Amino acid sequence: MNRGFGFSPVSCLWRWCSGLVPSLCWTLYCCYCSLLQHQCKMLLDHRSRSEMTRMVSARTNGATPLVMAAKNGHLSCVEYLVERCNADLEQVGSVVFDGETIDGAPPLWCAAAAGHLDVVSYLLEKGANVNATTKTNSTPLRAACFDGHFEIVKYLVEHNSDIEVANRHGHTCLMIACYKGHFEIAKYLIEITANVNRKSVKGNTALHDCAESGSLDIMKLLLDHNAKMDVDSYGMTPLLAASVTGHTHIVEYLISRTDLISRKDKIDALELLGATYVDKKRDMLGALRFWKMAMSERYEQGVMIYPKPVQQSPIAAYENSIEVMTLQQLDEIISDPDEMRMQALLVRERILGPAHPDTSYYIRYRGAVYADTGNFDRCITLWMYALDMQQKILEPLSPMTQSSFVSFAELFSFMMSEAKNRGRRVPVVNFCDMMRVFEKCLREVEVGMYQLTKVVSGCNGILANGGERDTTYFHRTLVITMHLVCLLTKLGPALTSLQRHAMRKAVYQLVQLDPRGSGGATPLHLACSRDSSATVGRFPICTFPSLEVVTLLLEVGADPCATDEQGNTPLHTLASNKQCRRELLTALLAAGAHLDTLNRSGQSFSSLRTSRGQRLHQLINPLHHTSLQCLAAATLRRHGLPYDTILHPRLAQFVDQH
Repeated sequence: MNRGFGFSPVSCLWRWCSGLVPSLCWTLYCCYCSLLQHQCKMLLDHRSRSEMTRMVSARTNGATPLVMAAKNGHLSCVEYLVERCNADLEQVGSVVFDGETIDGAPPLWCAAAAGHLDVVSYLLEKGANVNATTKTNSTPLRAACFDGHFEIVKYLVEHNSDIEVANRHGHTCLMIACYKGHFEIAKYLIEITANVNRKSVKGNTALHDCAESGSLDIMKLLLDHNAKMDVDSYGMTPLLAASVTGHTHIVEYLISRTDLISRKDKIDALELLGATYVDKKRDMLGALRFWKMAMSERYEQGVMIYPKPVQQSPIAAYENSIEVMTLQQLDEIISDPDEMRMQALLVRERILGPAHPDTSYYIRYRGAVYADTGNFDRCITLWMYALDMQQKILEPLSPMTQSSFVSFAELFSFMMSEAKNRGRRVPVVNFCDMMRVFEKCLREVEVGMYQLTKVVSGCNGILANGGERDTTYFHRTLVITMHLVCLLTKLGPALTSLQRHAMRKAVYQLVQLDPRGSGGATPLHLACSRDSSATVGRFPICTFPSLEVVTLLLEVGADPCATDEQGNTPLHTLASNKQCRRELLTALLAAGAHLDTLNRSGQSFSSLRTSRGQRLHQLINPLHHTSLQCLAAATLRRHGLPYDTILHPRLAQFVDQH
């Protein structure tokens, strides 16, 4: 019974109680060793109630013993923890299912999700709340529906589980059963009158979920029970959803239902399915077949009765391509794969509209394919078009817009690094392209600041969950902006005087906005922080702290004495890094930073570096950077003189920092 831990089960329990090792040993053994129940009794039966309560309430990696025992189906352990140790039936924990962490999961939810009917039955008999939810408002019934545990679904429903409780996204038990393709569960829920036309937060119904997952049998069942072909918040019908995901059998079935689908709906679905075949399935002949079917539907007795909308003007990003209008033109483009790809982009933008995520996604995808083949100009043109579209349509600080900025930064970084590789001929990054992206990023920062102001004022100064999310998104946008600034500095030696002026002017605008990231960090704080090097995308872009970025920010007026919410100046941020470069320190000091400035914890640059094992004199001579003014301020603070009532407020603030 060692199990590789080096201790017997009882020894592990004893050591946990003694505080010698974490509660992990006890929790793991409770969950995974049925023989441990007897040994638990030997150890715990003589314990006081308060000791038992403390032990069964302890968390390991976010999970209590009862949560883990329920998740792993150890009924005997569950019984002992509940009956002998008085474990709280509703005490929640964090568990991992299929690689995803579920926060706030009750024991009943864990047992239902893992498919342990005996544990579910026992917990309900003991009075567990059948409708208790996780942090995302998922019920035990929804958990059982997700993984297809039909017997548990029936048992929970028979014990008064509410089939209409939706999670935070508005997805019901029926919706998840449809999406996961669990026919028996979907049929059962429909038979007990689950609402087949209920909508999620984004407006999709169970029919949409069937279309996206390819569950034709369940779709037929829903339609037989009066499910409606409705639209979601993007204007997508289940038919279009099937076309986008490429489920041909769903599309073919629905377009055969003339009682449900109009001729125009059929045309749009076939054209969109053709676009999916081009970009997702890479099947040009299949795409041509569906486009021909759609084109034939536009004609009746040789006359086009459903003409395509006339394109107002050619789109430069699509190589000025226009949509084909006849069967003959379709036959001509099959020999030109690039033209087929442009047709797919045109079709998708016309039918889905610029607001749909797939529209910009596939524009960016096509650009990435061009980049992989070395055609960077085509890639940048397409990505710029997608970015323009996102900033016009999406709300400020959208993750999709952030993703576009990250992609540009990664592309520019790759091009610049590969340009040094003599084995490959890669074009130098165009300054105008990088400046356009930076200016758009600057605009995102500006509108993001306004968005945060609205959120805070709307919450009376207290950030709600949405406000916290926006703050996180804004910080990430600001970090991406700093990576773009870093890339611009790398172009410096090759720039003309006019280009250098344009770059400095744009960075000056950033500094004047005075944007603040998480914890009140300014751009100069971020430029001095090693944390800004953390990969914001799939690949590393720039390394921070960056002397070039710090120097540029200081040159255009960044305040070296600005403080964040904890009173840290950029010097404090620099001192908190594992390594501290002398050049960065002297650049900040030369710009007016004060070595003896204290943060709210009373720490200076020197004390922070000392805690990192580096003395100040190893970097610089502090006497060369200490003024009489600083010494006087420190003396006033040290002797506790009432300077705040005598000095000018600005001088008093200066003394406060020393």
